[in-house]
Amino acid sequence: MEKRILRVLVLALAGLGLSLTTTGCGAGVAQWIVSTRDHQGDLAMAHKNYPDASIAYQLALKIDPTDEHARAGLTDVQLRLAQKYYSLSHFEDAIDALAIAAHYSPDDDRIKDVRNEIEQAELKRDIVVSNYPSYAYTGSSLRRGYVALEAQNQQIINALRRFDYTYDTADLGTALRQSDVLAEDLARLRARLAQYRQLVESGVPEQGAATLAPPASLLPLP
Repeated sequence: MEKRILRVLVLALAGLGLSLTTTGCGAGVAQWIVSTRDHQGDLAMAHKNYPDASIAYQLALKIDPTDEHARAGLTDVQLRLAQKYYSLSHFEDAIDALAIAAHYSPDDDRIKDVRNEIEQAELKRDIVVSNYPSYAYTGSSLRRGYVALEAQNQQIINALRRFDYTYDTADLGTALRQSDVLAEDLARLRARLAQYRQLVESGVPEQGAATLAPPASLLPLP
């Protein structure tokens, strides 16, 4: 429903711009609309509201395709949207965002660089998925494990802080015991991480993940 309203608004404004420019005083009104849209885009950008900024600049360009401010603003915001989508692994959305930017800034090297980076990531993703289809679940599990270490580390810090005002060596003992647990958990996580890297690079062995004797790596070692 919102997209339909937006399309109607864009068409209405485009038609308004066409009719206004054919009249003697219409050019001033059309420029006012463009300036207003540019200002709305700038405000949205300042608040990091990139979707609204993109809409505002595109509406300005519907009235005046030569507006340099809107062209530059739209290119910038579409690059930011592409980077955001890329960081979320939404590659198709990122490429679509870059296509809009390229329409108004076809020679911008930044667009080409980001597109190349995304295309390389897509190729690597396909290799990873082929080698280890359940990589995402395992990676998520590892992240949760490392986040849990942060809580354990905070417990150690809290015990040391307590000693600063209790002067009770029992607090230091607590910190030591928690440090031992933290070290053990870190060692286990590191072993899982090393195995994860090997599986992602070279694939799951036929005997299963317990036997790590993979074939030649399809991805270069970092």
